[in-house]
Amino acid sequence: MSNEEETKVEEVETVESVEDTASEADETKDAESENDETMSDYEDVAREKGERKQRTRRKKVDLQEEKPVSEWQERVVQIRRVTKVVKGGKKLSFRAVVIVGNQKGQVGVGCAKATEVIIAIQKAIADGRKNLINVPIFKTTIPHPITGVSGAGEVMLRPASIGTGIIAGGAVRSVLELAGIENILSKSLGSKSPLNAANATLDALQKLAPFADVAKKRGLTVSELLN
Repeated sequence: MSNEEETKVEEVETVESVEDTASEADETKDAESENDETMSDYEDVAREKGERKQRTRRKKVDLQEEKPVSEWQERVVQIRRVTKVVKGGKKLSFRAVVIVGNQKGQVGVGCAKATEVIIAIQKAIADGRKNLINVPIFKTTIPHPITGVSGAGEVMLRPASIGTGIIAGGAVRSVLELAGIENILSKSLGSKSPLNAANATLDALQKLAPFADVAKKRGLTVSELLN
C-alpha cells in the first residue's frame, strides 16, 4: 500500500470517528433534553399538587369560618345499660341522661333509651331541649333559698356571694353550670341517682321567684324590696 492510500484510509477513519463523536453528542443532548422535559413534567405535577392542597385548605378554612357556633351546650351525665324482660328473653338497651343549657338562664334535663349509645344521646338531647326552663339569676346567683324534690332525690340550694363559685358535684353541678349560675351553695339530701338529683335541681330552679314578681305582688319596687 502506498503512502497516498494510507493517508486516504486515515482520513476516512478520522471522519468516521468524528461522525461517531457527533452522533454520541447528539444522543447525549437528546437524553439531556428528555431528562429536562421529564423534570419539567415532575415540577408541573408537584406544582399542581401544591395548588390543590392549598385550595383544599382554603375550602376547609372557609367551611370552618362559615359554620355557625351554637350557643347550646350538652353534657352527658350518665350512660347505663338497661334490660327489659320480654316474651322469649331480655331486650338490651342503653339509657342516657343529658343536661342541655345555654349558660344564659335556660337549662333542661333529657333522658332517653336506645339500642345504641349515640342514638340514645341524640334522643336525650332532643328531649332536654323540649323540657327547657327559664332560671331567674340575680347577680350571678339565685334570688332566695329553695329546695327541690324529685322522687327519692332532694336538693337544697342557697345563694352565695361573688367569688364563692359553684359548691356542688355530679349532676347538680352540671345543671347549675349550664344554667349560667356562677355562685351558689348546694347540698344533696336524698337519692344519689344522677337522674333524680338533676330533676330535683331542675325542680328547685323552676320554683324560684324573681324579685320583680314578688315586688309587684307586694306593691313595692325592687329597690324597696331589697332595702
